[in-house]
Amino acid sequence: MRLKVFLSFLSAVLFVFIAYAYADAFQVKILPSEIRPGDAFTIKVTGVKTPETPAAVLNNKQFSFNSCGERCFIAVGAVEVETKPGIYRIKLHIGEKMMKLKIAVRRIGFPTLFLTLPEDKVSLSPEDMKRVEKEAERLKTIWESASDRLWEGSFMFPLENDISTLFGTKRIINRKKVSIHKGTDIRGKEGEEVKASNRGRVVLAGELFFGGNTVILDHGQGIFTIYMHLSAFNVKPEDIVSKGEVVGFVGSTGRSSGPHLHFGVKVMEISANPVSLVKLKL
Repeated sequence: MRLKVFLSFLSAVLFVFIAYAYADAFQVKILPSEIRPGDAFTIKVTGVKTPETPAAVLNNKQFSFNSCGERCFIAVGAVEVETKPGIYRIKLHIGEKMMKLKIAVRRIGFPTLFLTLPEDKVSLSPEDMKRVEKEAERLKTIWESASDRLWEGSFMFPLENDISTLFGTKRIINRKKVSIHKGTDIRGKEGEEVKASNRGRVVLAGELFFGGNTVILDHGQGIFTIYMHLSAFNVKPEDIVSKGEVVGFVGSTGRSSGPHLHFGVKVMEISANPVSLVKLKL
């Protein structure tokens, strides 16, 4: 009799424990679960019972989560274009709970492009080198800044024309200098409107040595979009722009061989493939 009572008590305790564990459970989705080097992706956490915001790390890079509804959090991440194929693990924490997630990076071959540019844009003078280094420090400060989410819904292409140079293209300039293209070049005619890929704050509207007239938008959560080689600006620093608002016009300023738009993306301080960001359903 005592054994039956004990077993009944034990069953009741186990039922309560399982019910509690189930009620406290949360679901996590990584989309897409298989990516290419340089791609952006999302981590979405639903069914969260704690008010604490999730935290996640991949390759020592911290994700920035934001609310996506009731008991829902979302973060946008990316991997470097130099990332080797394989399975990578993401550590996710919610309060005292920890979960190890996996994302697959598949092998892909990037194209090679031969370019011819004025020698003064390739072999830099000491003065130009100082300027480039100063601009690099300024940009690094921008990428490292943290701000609240401003983006709304999915990102869009700033120019609805064909792509001329893909992200990740190996560029050999004047047959001697090699660089990896960490943006997407979009064909355009001089003066065509360039639109904001999403809602954001203008953190740069000025001239850079390589990018020429450049606009950078901070969309929050460590996401930035970059618009280079513009002929003119339509915004100024600190402006808040809506998705689709004109930020500038196609040009050929900076290190450029003709009118086009260089469209770049930064996620978690990583240069990400703009096409992969636009494809995300946010």
